Amino acid sequence: MGDIDIRVTGRAGRITLTRPKALNSLTYDMCLAIEAALDSWRDDDAVAVIVLDAEGDRAFCAGGDIAELYATGIKGDYAYGHKFWADEYRMNNKIFHYPKPVVSFMQGFTMGGGVGIGCHGSHRIVGESTQIAMPECGIGLVPDVGGSLLLALAPDRLGEYLGITGARMNADDAILAGFADSYIPQSMWTNLISEMEEKGDTDCIATRTATPPQGTLREQVDQINALFAGESLDDIRRLLAQDDSAFAAAARKQIDRNAPLSMACTIEMIHRLRGPSLTMEKALDLEYRFTSRAMEHGDFLEGVRAAIIDKDRSPKWQYTTGDVPTAAVAKMLMPLADGKLDL
Repeated sequence: MGDIDIRVTGRAGRITLTRPKALNSLTYDMCLAIEAALDSWRDDDAVAVIVLDAEGDRAFCAGGDIAELYATGIKGDYAYGHKFWADEYRMNNKIFHYPKPVVSFMQGFTMGGGVGIGCHGSHRIVGESTQIAMPECGIGLVPDVGGSLLLALAPDRLGEYLGITGARMNADDAILAGFADSYIPQSMWTNLISEMEEKGDTDCIATRTATPPQGTLREQVDQINALFAGESLDDIRRLLAQDDSAFAAAARKQIDRNAPLSMACTIEMIHRLRGPSLTMEKALDLEYRFTSRAMEHGDFLEGVRAAIIDKDRSPKWQYTTGDVPTAAVAKMLMPLADGKLDL
């Protein structure tokens, strides 16, 4: 396949995204190919470690390829979207539970669908160019592909902040928030992968790990905890409106661009998931409830239109003039009557 290179090199199963001009955005066929490779290597004793990487300097994977989702959804055909998300989430779940080490190398933009393949493995490596984010609220979705699990596990109120602003994280931020494990300078990645191919283990990762340049989140945690502690989107907006700091102003600007329904649902999802009973299965099921309804009842089609079709950056969201009704959030997140997610 031209978009992805799957092979076995030495003791390593190699999955390389090969569409750098498209920022390695994930297509439906790429999702299926990754899942098929994982299935074939699961019980193959010749494959000891899985390595996920991507060509190009700009992006590991900037997200899912949403053009086809829009093209079908705008015609009133929601079946393709249901199948796309269900199959992608099943693949994300397999990475999360995989019985062998899964090592991802995430340079540049790693967003949305890229988080789904890069941030659920056992060894998540970032470098000096890494920019990780969950910007789905900007196109009328919610952080999905297991992103809601990562947000619910993030310390303090970082999950709410990252989920509804879509703020980008560098290597240090991503490690602090739990989206990555190790910072290794990118000049070392090629030799590191070669060593894993030869030896079939991940011991060499620890010998290369370094201290990343400090990000911004560590200094912002106290403000984030104070301003994003509300139980609802309206609570958070009220707290931000009462704060005259530069941080609060920047956060308000980010939030004002995003879909209110998506942000309200994101906060509710994080609050439902956070706690000792959190599992990937619960997170993906909750995400699928939203994405299954996102075209028909949410703002997804309008968000994609404004962002990549007409590119006017002026989406007409629902609920822009006031609170998002509790009933609207409940409707998007209620259990599905049929077509429940099968992992």
